[in-house]
Formats: sequence, structure tokens, C-alpha cells
Amino acid sequence: MAESSTRTVERALDLLAVICDGDGLTLSESSRAVDLSPSTALRLLRTLETRGFVRRGDDGSYGPGSRIIQLGAQSLSSESLVTLSRQAMEDLVALTGESAYLSVEGHDRSSLYIAIAPGTHSVRHANWVGRTVPLERSAVGQVLTGHTPAVGYVVVERGVETDVTAIAAPIRSEQRVVAALSLVIPSYRVTPADLDRYGPLLVRAAGTVSAGLGKTAPAPPEPREHA
Repeated sequence: MAESSTRTVERALDLLAVICDGDGLTLSESSRAVDLSPSTALRLLRTLETRGFVRRGDDGSYGPGSRIIQLGAQSLSSESLVTLSRQAMEDLVALTGESAYLSVEGHDRSSLYIAIAPGTHSVRHANWVGRTVPLERSAVGQVLTGHTPAVGYVVVERGVETDVTAIAAPIRSEQRVVAALSLVIPSYRVTPADLDRYGPLLVRAAGTVSAGLGKTAPAPPEPREHA
């Protein structure tokens, strides 16, 4: 029995590794990659999906789930991710005066705030480090689930909080989104011109952090200065 249980774990881990390395694998592709029957692979995938380690897309393909992404980001966060992001976050605060956050995908369709660089205004967003917000209603949620538009950042007004505007951009490692960098601003203080200026600043800051994690894509162009 012990040997059988060990073999099951080995198969599940092999399958998980293939899913994480792939780019949206189907059941047949993933089962063939680890030399398992489709029925065995499906059973293991369903267990991994239930636990949040894989996610099944609308097209039936499988990708890394929120739990495996969270664990990977937490592994980075204790050393590299927060450390690499700190200067970029502080630079954003210096340029905008607004609070900058670093977030990763949490469990159960949420995003988790793991670091903050507090804003310098007397009225600023409270420290939400350690809290989670729903992916569906937040700027960081759209970024973490791969819904960043071509401009490179997402703006959500009155999403999680009715009096707050959030701007977020993706941080990537090996071209995979692993975190989100965001500015969280009281809505009464932000103007369309501010959003036009803050968005590119945020994209460039996120690109700098991504480069530190090994991202090979070129950094976004320098934002234009506003008078």
C-alpha cells in the first residue's frame, strides 16, 4: 500500500510539472507527456484542480492553478520578489505620492497583498498587506489572470472600494505573470491626466522588476514628462 501511495504521488507531481512547464495542455497532451492513461491523468488532474494546484480553462486545457502560483510567489517573496520590487515601489511613491502595492494570486480566486510602499499624502490608502481581494473586481486581479490590455496596465475605479481607484501592471518571470504592481489612490484625487501619467510609470516599474526576475523582453519606453 505504501509503495502504491508513493507511486501515486510521483505521478501527480510529474503531471503537475508538465502542466506548469506547458502552455495550456489538454488532457491527452498531458497524459501522453507523463506516459499515463487518460483516465488516470484525469483522476489526478481533478484532484489537483480541487486543491487549487491546476486550473482548467474554458477551452478544456490545463494550466497552473492559484495555489501553485501562490506557493511559487511566496517562495520568491521572502527573498527575491519583495526585495527586487522595493526600489521600484519607492520610486513610484516618489514620482506620484501614492501608495504602491505588490500582490500575488492567492487561493480561492483572490489576490494577496504582500508588500507596500506607503504614499506621502496625509490622506492615503491604509496598509492592506496580508489582506486578500477578489480577482473579479480588482485591477490586480485582472492583471494576475492575464487580462492586461495592450497599453500594459489596468485601471479600475470603485472596484473593491467605492472611493478608491487602482492601477496595476504585471510582473513576469519567464514570460509568466507572477505578481502585480499597483497604485491605490483615493478617487477624489486622481484625474484622467494623472492616470495617463501614472500608467506608463507603473508599466516601467513592473518591467524593471521583471527584468530582475529574468524577463528577457525589452523594457517599455520611458514615459513622457508632463509639464
